Amino acid sequence: MSKWKEAADAVEQIFDGATIALAGSGGGLLEADAVLAKLEQRFLETGHPRDLTVVHALGIGDAQGSGLGRFAHAGMVKRVIGGHWSWAPSMQKLAKENAFEAYSFPAGAISTLLREIGAGRPGLVTHVGLRTFVDPRIDGGKINERATEDMVELVTLDGREYLRYKPFTVDFAIVRGSSADGSGNVTLRREPADLDVYAAALAAHNCGGRVIVQVKEREPEGYVPARLVRIPGILVDALVETPEQVQCVVSDYDPALSGEALCPIGDGFYEVPTGIRRIIAARAASELRAGQSANFGFGIPGGIPALLAEQGRLGTFWGSVEQGIHNGAMLDGPMFGTARNADAILSSVDQFDFYSGGGVDVSFLGMGEMDAEGNINVSKLGSTVVGPGGFIDITQGARKIVFCGSFEAKGLAVEQAGARLNIVSPGSVPKLVDRVQHITFSGEQARLSNQEVLYVTERAVFRLEADGVRLIEVAEGVDVERDVLARMAFRPLVDEALLARSKQSVPATQEKVA
Repeated sequence: MSKWKEAADAVEQIFDGATIALAGSGGGLLEADAVLAKLEQRFLETGHPRDLTVVHALGIGDAQGSGLGRFAHAGMVKRVIGGHWSWAPSMQKLAKENAFEAYSFPAGAISTLLREIGAGRPGLVTHVGLRTFVDPRIDGGKINERATEDMVELVTLDGREYLRYKPFTVDFAIVRGSSADGSGNVTLRREPADLDVYAAALAAHNCGGRVIVQVKEREPEGYVPARLVRIPGILVDALVETPEQVQCVVSDYDPALSGEALCPIGDGFYEVPTGIRRIIAARAASELRAGQSANFGFGIPGGIPALLAEQGRLGTFWGSVEQGIHNGAMLDGPMFGTARNADAILSSVDQFDFYSGGGVDVSFLGMGEMDAEGNINVSKLGSTVVGPGGFIDITQGARKIVFCGSFEAKGLAVEQAGARLNIVSPGSVPKLVDRVQHITFSGEQARLSNQEVLYVTERAVFRLEADGVRLIEVAEGVDVERDVLARMAFRPLVDEALLARSKQSVPATQEKVA
């Protein structure tokens, strides 16, 4: 019996109350949107399937309704367990409105849990998430009032604390590949990443469920060479041929993104950050040493590789991102998580194992809120669920962490003249608060793990120490008391020498520029 199906027929078997595992990432990476669109259409026309549970590790969608956004209809989902939510603002809105049970776990924990479910093991036991909002002593990963079930528990093994992410039954996996043969063997040869497609398919198949794979084409040679198979046919129940499938939002097909060929990279290839983003990224980049294993996060840190290229420092370190990409010319913005001319493309499950076990010397990550304990929040801003993505997995494994973020938000404007920084207009939203509302990074856990931690802003640099957060550096032209300490909700440790050096004449008001 042929496994080739029309998308509408493939989703017809999805029943009310089913649990669906998705794979994909922002920018259209491995997004099986043709299948998801038919599932959405079926629900809108019939009201079924409803009360679904949707599980996804990374952000999926274009922020305009694709990907995870296909499920953003009242009654369609009962529960979402997501690693990153920003590419589906419609789902963020429903979570905020308590339209379903909303949980958020570290992306690596979700991907690896799918593997453990597929292997029939008793969930995922890991240090990842300790003393963050995922820890059951804090929120247990629950991110709205509808979420009440305890899905994470604290366990002790050999005198050490761990978290156990509990297993559940996966009824369907909806994933994507490049091509497949009639036996169902799937290749990802033209995809910019592998992500966790195999783990999702394994979980569904070994739970007795079904695996639906969207591909661009039937394998022209009639078979997939064995070395190129990423999902073996034994796991696949339905194949959906989608000729209009594109590689990602920036390219119908670029072999340099999928690792099949090299492309020339010269001046002007990178989009070099400007303004405040450049100031912060440049200061953070000075913490990178030759020969180190480095990770770069989304946002301000995503601009660091461009600055390193500008400085001629590419090739002096080993860079990687959570999507499983190693080295190469890393892309930024919606295509964060991809690279042209990568040295290696691993599954994100394998990549998270690398991070969890301590494979990174230094990680550069974003900073939403920071507090007196050295905690960082990037996962819930106001009432909006963002999710940690790979943030927790990476920060709890890296030897050194450099957080990058502006000192304030909304309206902050600065000018830089040489080494001197002028604060033209302060921000109206403080980011250095007394207590973060969501603990995505735990200062306490970092101290217990003896990690080195820096917090870099455009005007000041802080360091996490045993007895608190210490202000260690202030930009030239910035007054410590007026521009830094008076605009923080807590008093950091400060060296007297720094206070004395910073007593200089700085205009109290300056002309505001756009």
